[in-house]
Parts: sequence; C-alpha cells; structure tokens
Amino acid sequence: MKPWLAHYDPDVAPSLAPYPDATLVDALADLARGGGDRPALLFKGASLSYGALETLSNAFAAALAADGVRPGDRIALLLPNCPQFLIAQFGIWKAGAVVVPLNPIYTERELEATMTAVGASRIVVLTPFYTRIKNIQARTGLRRVIATSIKEYLPPLLRVLFTLLKEKKTGHRIPLASEDVWLQTLLETHRLSPRPAVTVRPDDRAVILSSGGTTGTPKGAVGLHRHYVAAGRQLLEWTKSALTPGTDVIMLPLPLFHVYANVGVQPLAFVAPAPLSLVPNPRDIADLLKTIRQVKPAFFNGIPTLYTAILNNPAVRAGKVSLRSIKLCFSGASALMAETKRQFEEATGARIVEGYSLTEGMMACCVNPVKGKNKIGSIGLPLPDVEVRIVDAERGERDLPSGEVGELLLRAPQYMAEYWNNPAETADTLRTHGDSGPWVHTGDLAYMDEEGYIFLVDRKKDMLKTSGLQVWPREIEEVLSAHPAVMEASVAGIPDPLKGEVPKAWIVLKSDRTATEEDLRAFCRERLAPYKVPAQIEFRKDLPKTMVGKVLRRVLVSEERR
Repeated sequence: MKPWLAHYDPDVAPSLAPYPDATLVDALADLARGGGDRPALLFKGASLSYGALETLSNAFAAALAADGVRPGDRIALLLPNCPQFLIAQFGIWKAGAVVVPLNPIYTERELEATMTAVGASRIVVLTPFYTRIKNIQARTGLRRVIATSIKEYLPPLLRVLFTLLKEKKTGHRIPLASEDVWLQTLLETHRLSPRPAVTVRPDDRAVILSSGGTTGTPKGAVGLHRHYVAAGRQLLEWTKSALTPGTDVIMLPLPLFHVYANVGVQPLAFVAPAPLSLVPNPRDIADLLKTIRQVKPAFFNGIPTLYTAILNNPAVRAGKVSLRSIKLCFSGASALMAETKRQFEEATGARIVEGYSLTEGMMACCVNPVKGKNKIGSIGLPLPDVEVRIVDAERGERDLPSGEVGELLLRAPQYMAEYWNNPAETADTLRTHGDSGPWVHTGDLAYMDEEGYIFLVDRKKDMLKTSGLQVWPREIEEVLSAHPAVMEASVAGIPDPLKGEVPKAWIVLKSDRTATEEDLRAFCRERLAPYKVPAQIEFRKDLPKTMVGKVLRRVLVSEERR
C-alpha cells in the first residue's frame, strides 16, 4: 500500500521504470552531439558549453590514462563549485576511475584520514589548498597532485583583475613542485588525444561520498553511475511542471562534495537538460545575489540558513535585488521554518518545496509536491519508485500504523552500493526484510500520516547538522580527548537560530591540569574543520553515564534545553 501516490501532482507518473542503462557520461555525449554550443555551465559571468565540457573532459581522461590511471582507481577532488570540478569529474569517469569529492575546509588531519581510507592515488586541488595536500602527501598513497586556479574559467576582464589585484594577496598564486602538474597543462597537452577506450557501465562505481552513517563514524558511501540517472529522472518528473528544459537556469550554491548537489542537482541539470549556474562560496551573499542578477535562475537550491541569510540581506530587504525569476526552490538538509518559507515565497513568487534524503540513499527523496499540498513540518511524499516504511525502532522489522513514530526506511532504484571497505557497517545499514532488495535503515525517527506525508521527529543516531553539514560527535570527542588536560569529553548538538544546530562540548578536566574554553577551541581548530569546532564548551565535575559507563548525551542535551 502506497498512500502517497494519491497525492502526487496530476502530471507526475507513479513509476518511471524501466530506467535506461545509461550514465551521465552518455548524457553529456548526447548533449554535445545534439547542440554542443548550448551553455552547460555558468560561472562568474562566463559560460562553458556542452561541447567544450565534452572536449575538455575527454582531454583530462586521456591525461589520466597516460599517467597510468586504470579503471577502479580513486581520484580525489578538493575544489569548490567551479567548471574544473565538472571537467575533472567527467574526465575521471571517462577513464573508468572513481571520484572522491572532498570538503575544501577539511584540515590536514581530516584530508589524510579520508584519502588514506579510500586509497586515492591522485588529487585535483585548487591553488589555496595545495600546501595542505603537500604537507600530508608523504603519509598517503597520493602519487600526483594536479593544481588549478580559480581564474582559469573567469571571463577575460575578471581574470585580468583577479591576477592583478587578488591572486597573490589571497593565496591563489603558488609555486608548483616539480613532480606536480597544472590542470590546464594537461588539458592543452592532450586536447587532441582520443578518449580512453574504456566502457563506462551503469553498474560501475562512480563516486565515494563522505557520510557518518548510523553510527556516527565517518565512512565512504559508494554510488554507481546508474544512481545519478535514476535520481535525475525522478527529480525531473517531480519538477517538470515548473521547469522549462533547455532555457531555465538551475542555480547551485550548495557544494558539489555533498550528496544534495552531487547526486541531486547535478543529474537534474544534465537529464533535463538545463544550464547549471555554479556558486563557489554561498556564504558570500553579495556575490550570490550578483549571480542571481546575472543568470536569473528559475530553480534555486538551498538550505534553510541560506534562505534566511538572503532574506536578511540589506539589499534584499530594501528591494534593490529582484528574486522574481525564481519559480521553484528546493530546501533540504535541515528543517525549514514556516516563517522562512512564507517570507521567501512572498519575495520571489516561487514555491519552496521541502524534502529529505541522505547520502546512503543517493537522493532517493521524499519531497513536497510542486503544485499540490505542502504540509508545514513534513518532508513530503516519496518520489516515483521510492518506497518508504516506518518500522519499530528496536528491531526494524514491524511496520507501524500511520501516526506512530518509528525508524524511517527507504528503498529505490538508487541507494548506495556499499560503504567503502566496510562490510560490517554496510550490512547494518542495508538490510533485507523478507522481500526483494535491501532497505536503507536511515537511523532517523519519523511518522507517516494517512495521506502518506512523512514527518521527521528525531535522529536515532547522534549525528548533528550545522548549516546543513554533517557533524559526528565522536570525531570531535576524539580530538578533545587528545588534549593533555582533558579527562572526559562528550559532544552533542544544541539548537541555534541561524545554523539549526551547533556542537557543544561538555568537558571534565584532569584534576592536576587546567585549560580554558579558548585553549580547547584553539586545539580543535588545528585538527577540525571550522564548523566542527564546538560553539560552546561547558566544564563539569562529571558526566551522566549509564550503569556500564556510557555517557548519556541525551541527558546533557535535555539539561541544555531546560
């Protein structure tokens, strides 16, 4: 029984099966053949056509093959949203290799751990991040570092101004070690080389995305090429009443290292097709608004904190920036407040639809209808061919009636193939319950109403999200516990009006040592990305524990909220 089907928009099919045996590599090739001069990517006032993206990614694939890359090799990307990300990604896929997108604000410690875990042999890195990679290269399996400058795909005048005024001052001008190479050099050297004779199959591994899973320990979720096509087709079916393929611009301020942008928005742009406007730094609201003026997007993708920041911008509040080109907005990663939705829809005339997925689901989504009923607080209805169950949270086997809270399970044509080199965690997350195909155990608690709308209640896991970014308490606790003055540490998320949640640490110091809040924050800043550094630190004589000595995070959080 699928009660949600009765509440689909009239033009949305309940199923899209059978899904084509195709990849985004095939989609790009078709677009390059059928109209290669049409814009694929928009960036800072410049554009890159489908034909150019096809040619440049072919050249990069040839360069990788010449350097010894073989199918199945893992190649990392340490890049913001920029054309080089897509050029490198498609080139890696055409060489038969697997893309490992990394968060550009990761510390050396985090980068080393991730690249060692996946065995990345090469990395494409933006120049300001180059030194971080070189500092850890000897302790990883990295054989080659490929560097690129943000200026490479800027329009001519902006590129000259960047070179003269910003490049050196902002850390973008670097000397390259003799064993490393510039991306542009590779593209020029291999511009006439044939694409490697590698067949990219739908069931080949395409990507490894970082996730905390249900246990809170960072791990790599493996996505296949067919997952991108399935997600793209489902999202296009859901949004087709609001989007005009070929002309409507999809704006992407969300980072491409995250599943939301990588397996959600990106495939929609190539399946629709629609030009994709790339925003490298969504925190720069002035630049974001400038881009909106330039490209006049029809589809905007964000998280609640971004919508709030736009609404609170002085230029927007003064009516100096028009948002009226926007027809449809997608909001995910954390709960959207009703007032934020109301104000943004009033400012744009657009519809914000709130949705939900997770890295393990590879954008097997629940989303509110584009035209039909949106329920405040709901993550919406399962997309075509996405199945949902609410089961008892203890064993995960008994289906619960509408209105009763349990664990949310997902199943779809796309969900992660595995956690990289982690069969135990894979088996715990992907479980078969007496019928065909495993279910993704999300670890999230939810209920379904009688119409099939899903409402998230709480997280079974301890992972928190700050501005939509996943934070795993255990990782922060491990860093804090390494400080010589710390005896015990516990971390949990506490509410924040701007970021949704922020990490707070409760600390018990050793009796013969002292440390201040700033001491511990400084210690964390050296070892963690900024958003993982505790926003608050509370010193205590002891921590609440179970009989076997496990710290009770829920008690700490409960005390915080009194």
